[in-house]
Amino acid sequence: MRFLRMLTNSLIAGALGAAYLTIVVMQLNPHVPWLSDTTWRLYAALGLFYGIHLAVIFYLLLVAREIISMNALSPGWVSVRVLAWLGAASAAAAAALMWSNVEGFALALDETAVRRMTAGAAATTATAAVLLGLAAAHFSFGRRGSRVGAALLTIAVFGSLALPVAARGPAVSAPPPASPRSVEASAYPGASPGPRVVMFLLDGASLDYIWPRAAGGRLPHFARLLESGASMDLATVRPTGPDPVWTSVATGMYPSKNGVRAPALYYVRGDSRPLTLLPDHCFSHALVHLGFLRREANSSSSLRGRPLWSILADAGVSVGVVRWPLTYPVQPVRGFILSDRFHELIGSFFELNDRAAFPPDAMPVVQQAFAELGSAGDGMRASDRGTVTRPGPERSAEVRDRFYSRAMRDLYANWPVQFAAVRYQGLDTVGHYNLRFTQPRELGDGGEKERRVRLQAVDDYYAFIDDEIGGALAALKPGDLFLVVSGFGMQSPSLAKTLIAWVLRDPMNGTHERAPDGFLLAFGSAVEPGRRRRGSIVDVTPTVLYYLGLPVGRDMDGYARADLFRASFAAARPIAFVPSHGR
Repeated sequence: MRFLRMLTNSLIAGALGAAYLTIVVMQLNPHVPWLSDTTWRLYAALGLFYGIHLAVIFYLLLVAREIISMNALSPGWVSVRVLAWLGAASAAAAAALMWSNVEGFALALDETAVRRMTAGAAATTATAAVLLGLAAAHFSFGRRGSRVGAALLTIAVFGSLALPVAARGPAVSAPPPASPRSVEASAYPGASPGPRVVMFLLDGASLDYIWPRAAGGRLPHFARLLESGASMDLATVRPTGPDPVWTSVATGMYPSKNGVRAPALYYVRGDSRPLTLLPDHCFSHALVHLGFLRREANSSSSLRGRPLWSILADAGVSVGVVRWPLTYPVQPVRGFILSDRFHELIGSFFELNDRAAFPPDAMPVVQQAFAELGSAGDGMRASDRGTVTRPGPERSAEVRDRFYSRAMRDLYANWPVQFAAVRYQGLDTVGHYNLRFTQPRELGDGGEKERRVRLQAVDDYYAFIDDEIGGALAALKPGDLFLVVSGFGMQSPSLAKTLIAWVLRDPMNGTHERAPDGFLLAFGSAVEPGRRRRGSIVDVTPTVLYYLGLPVGRDMDGYARADLFRASFAAARPIAFVPSHGR
């Protein structure tokens, strides 16, 4: 019977732990009202997942204590002594989770949310200390004063929940989406005068990997950028994924302003109100895989700030954007846009509508590029540096990169634009599966043959990007600016996650969840060669605006990096500002 009473106390502690996690999620999503179906559905989902797992862990701890202790534990159905210890552990873990998330997601939360979450974390820390004191007192004095202890425990537990709830405050309405600009049907005004800006966007590229290979002559075009252009590291954002990162690049604003705070929107089963951010350090994304939460992709309507291509189009600059995240459904511009989701729509009804590409005349061009590339061996060409057999995800990533690159060339041939940007995603996929084999030997490494093959796969992909850079450099004219931007790097996972992946035989061994730096490489006749101090991904758009002679919005979080350019260029072009480019 006493083991059954241990179980009831473990279940109560597990429910308390789920309540703490619910508070953390609500702190990260200040737009959700406390008194709503979303809150209760969320608590039910967290209780079924975390609550049950925590109850099992607590129960095993109590049983283990029973086995190794000389004194038998005979708790009541609701034991003050047991719940004080378990409550203190739950509150301490919740406080640690709050502190780590408020620090990690500071750029995804506005100042008010950060201040309130910090206050909630401090309150939870204090109540954890009180609960620990109650547990120690009951351990020292046994059952004496149990009614007083029960009252104090009730007050402490209530306070540990009520204080962070009060600190979080009522729901705050999210800002409205950015309003689309009206553009004439014939949105292409002809080639714009003035210098061009060409941007390559790379997912998961790292200067630490490029430098030694460029110095060794294996990446000659990267070497040219590093020797004759400017370079700097770029701090990125968390959660680190294509949507929040590239939206921050496009708007010059951190996620707290631009509205895209996570790789997707999340819905509790049966609920229609989205959650825009899930907590880190607690395997929260398992809720999606297990079906407790539903994931829905972000779209262009999620933007709360104006992206670079919209700002440029309003200023009369023709633009061509291929595969930039959150361009679906496409918005009219002076030029062309091909959404990053076009490859997902191939063969579907939506391929035929005007949501994946603009202008409508671009659709046949893109379809032809896809058909021609697909007929040539699925777009797979052996690199000049050798042929490597790749698993499915890596093969698909290269096919898509080659397709979008070909689409950009064909679209540009039909609509020459002053600003052109194309994104390559494959390095991120290749890094996820092969990064471990580029590092010193780690746990779970295969044989030397596998290591060489996997390392060659990464080298080949960098070589492919290097060749693409070579083609872009060959097309540059005096006055043009070429930018290569990596929104985030790639690194090995933590030791704990490496061990878990090894046990589960998970093939993915590269990660960017700890927000490793990206980088910017700039090349052109106006660029001053050399290494620059570290910047941020939100500096890219202000810098492009500055180079094209346009004002920077004062509501942007980034800075125009005039130090990238020669002194004569910067002296003739002072940085201009406007209050805002609108939303």
